[in-house]
Amino acid sequence: MSDGTVRSNIKPGLKVSIVLKMDQRTGALTEGVVADILTNSPTHPHGIKVRLADGQVGRVKVIHR
Repeated sequence: MSDGTVRSNIKPGLKVSIVLKMDQRTGALTEGVVADILTNSPTHPHGIKVRLADGQVGRVKVIHR
């Protein structure tokens, strides 16, 4: 399991679990495939923000291998 706070670990096409904005309180994870990376900085303490192939946007918590 890789670190979702480091941008270089995340590439379009990877399967990840993200936390959607509306799920930040509960920490509920949503699985999907990365379409776009939205965070420009090399790291982010809460996870790199991505857009999934289905259009949902959230911060990466788990990178599936």
